[in-house]
Order: sequence, then C-alpha cells, then structure tokens
Amino acid sequence: MEINHSAAAEVVAVSQNMTRQGFLMGTGGNVSVRVSDTSMAITPSNFDYMVMTADDVCVLNWDLQQVSGSRKPSIESGMHAAIYQTRPDVQVIIHTHQVFASAVALINKPIPGLFDEQIRFLGKSIEIIPYRPSGTGWLRSAIAKKAKNHCNAYILQNHGALILGDSPERAQFNVEILEKCATAFLLAYFTDERVTKIPAPIREIIFAKLRKDQKTGTLS
Repeated sequence: MEINHSAAAEVVAVSQNMTRQGFLMGTGGNVSVRVSDTSMAITPSNFDYMVMTADDVCVLNWDLQQVSGSRKPSIESGMHAAIYQTRPDVQVIIHTHQVFASAVALINKPIPGLFDEQIRFLGKSIEIIPYRPSGTGWLRSAIAKKAKNHCNAYILQNHGALILGDSPERAQFNVEILEKCATAFLLAYFTDERVTKIPAPIREIIFAKLRKDQKTGTLS
C-alpha cells in the first residue's frame, strides 16, 4: 500500500508544531492520524520530529501490521489503535510528556472539572490510567477501557498524557487546555486549600454538548 500522504503530512505538521510549542521534547511522545476505519498513520520510533517527512511516517492496521513506511513504528502504536477502535469520533491522537500534565501523572490525582472549557472540550474530568509498561497489551487494554468514558484527555500514571481530537486543530487545542488545567490544578492543590469544581449539574449540561458533537461530528 502507498503511504497516505495526506494523513502522513498531518502527522508531520502536528508533531512539528507540538515540538515548537514545547509539548513534544526530543523523540518522546507520538502522534497519529486515522487513515480509514481499519488503519492509522503514526510517527516512527525514536525519530527527530523536526527532520521527519511524510515518507518517514508509518501506516498500520489495527492488528499493528505495517502496511506502508520503511521505518519502525512507535512502540506505543497499540494504545493509538485501541482508541481508534473504541472511539469512532477520534481522528487524531497526541501522546505527550508535557511538563505539568506529567507532574500530575506522578501524584496520581485525577483533575476534576475545574473550568467550563475543560468540560466542554476534554470531558467532565481528566482521569488517571493506571501505570502499565509502554508498548504492552496491558496498557492497550487499560486505555481501551478508560476511553469509553468519551473524554478527550487522560493522564498516564508515571508516564505522560494522552489527548484526542476530531481534527488536528482540535487535538492540538486540547493539548493546550490540558496543560492549562494541569498547571492550575497543581498550583491550587499544593496550597492545601480545597480545590473547587464546577457544580455537578452544570458539568452534566456542558458535557452533554460535547457528547452531542461527538455523535454528530460537529465539534466547533
């Protein structure tokens, strides 16, 4: 199969933009774009994002069989495939080691619904996915189970963050919202004062808008 250059170009563009903004560092993290109902384009393993081209991007099916690209795909391809299979609304996945979200990953505390925009675009809360070694079936299963809550951001315990979107632009925007929420949460949490949340009835109303958009594909 030929490389899907449209999807591959999107992988490159997102990876390089996230690197320029400091959300991807070195060769850490990974980015994928859905190609079809059975395949995805994903960053290669241990490769400098800023020199990556579309020809370096790998295309895999859900069984992680490589159907195009000559480089070794990301070791974490399995967790991307699990999300695409579980969540038809997701078109782009960004896995980062961004600083403040990664700090939350170390204290193992989910981020509650702090802000309207957080609930509107990320979900009612940012849940913790328990630690599982990278690239394992254990991690893939844990992520597939958690993704059923229809949120768009998760913290991977002792690892980093996982952000979803229905477009490259939305996924990148969600990365930024997550870092804002993680930063604010940590600062508030370590004051030893009570961290307040959006009232539960309001959270449900706002989250219902996100769910409606996921079902209709009209998120804006």
